[in-house]
Formats: sequence, structure tokens, C-alpha cells
Amino acid sequence: MVAAMTKPALVAAICLVVHSSAVAGPMTAGERQRLVAHLEMTESWLEDEVKNLSDAQRKFKMTPESWSVEEVVMHLAIAEPQYWDQFNQSLAKPVQPDFKPQATDAGMLWYGIDRTQRTTTGEARVPRDQFKDLASAHASFKKLRADMMKVAKETQADLRGRQFLTASQDLYQWFLMISTHSQRHIMQIREVKAHTDFPRK
Repeated sequence: MVAAMTKPALVAAICLVVHSSAVAGPMTAGERQRLVAHLEMTESWLEDEVKNLSDAQRKFKMTPESWSVEEVVMHLAIAEPQYWDQFNQSLAKPVQPDFKPQATDAGMLWYGIDRTQRTTTGEARVPRDQFKDLASAHASFKKLRADMMKVAKETQADLRGRQFLTASQDLYQWFLMISTHSQRHIMQIREVKAHTDFPRK
């Protein structure tokens, strides 16, 4: 299992993605490197957290209302295609040279780290047996991540100059949010696995 991030590591991670001034045009080399690194990190972490779990471990719930590890992975496999579709809708819109995001890159990162502020997901992203099991959900997640990674590595589109739908983020920040959303739920999986009643095998 990947060890939980220490406070110095969290601070370093924040510094890594903080963006001081929006620049029109393709991503800078640093922006691209940071986005790709975060996507690689969350994909690897999720892989590490869900491998070699027994059926009892995959389906364990801390409370009747909470999600199991399997349901968390299903949620990610449901949510990321929706978020990616919204990304592409926004990408199809013209660049807005005067758009200034109210959100910050650091804020996007903290969303993945800080689970003290918890919300209920939209009805369309609630796991309800959309996948037959964790393995199929995880495979779907990884397939889409390969597409995302290709765009992250190759796109020359101006993501800073495009607003995400009608929100306060620019499109680079939304791309980063997709990965930090996964990080947030990886933290949730760790909470489930750390529960005193989590099956030993």
C-alpha cells in the first residue's frame, strides 16, 4: 500500500501545481508535467489500493449508508466519463482572452487532499451496479485514463483561455480536478480499509 502523504509531502505537492499567472496558448512545459504527474499518481495509487482484495474486503461497508471500496471504484468509473465529456464540451468553445478564473490550482489540489468538507454526489454518479464488479469498473476507469493521458501529453489547445462550462475554473484546472477527485476518493478507500472492522482477508 502506498503510504499516506505526510504534511511536508502535501505542502510540496501544492507547491508543485500552484499556477501564479494564466498565460494564453498551449500549456507550459511545467503545467503539462504537473498535470501528467498528478494523473499518473492517482492512477497508480488506485491500482495499489484495490489490488489483491478479497470479496469480503471489496464489499465491506463502515455503515449501511457508506460506500464499499467496490462502490467507490464504480463511482470513479461513472463520474470520470461525465467529467471528461464536460471537459470536451468546454474545449469545443472559443477561447475567451479576458476570462480570469476565480479558482486556483492550489484550491483544485486541496479538494483532493482535504476531506473535512464532504458533499453528496449527484444522482447520476451514484454507484448502482452499473458494473458487475470492481474489476470491470477499474478496467473502465483505466481505459478512459489512457485517453486522458494522451490529451494531457499532446494537446496544444489553450486550456487556460477557456472557461469550464459556466464555472469559475479554467479548463486546465478542471482537468486537474478530474485527477484530484480521484485522489479524494482514494483517501476514502483508505478510510474504509483502516476501519477496525475491515476484514483481515
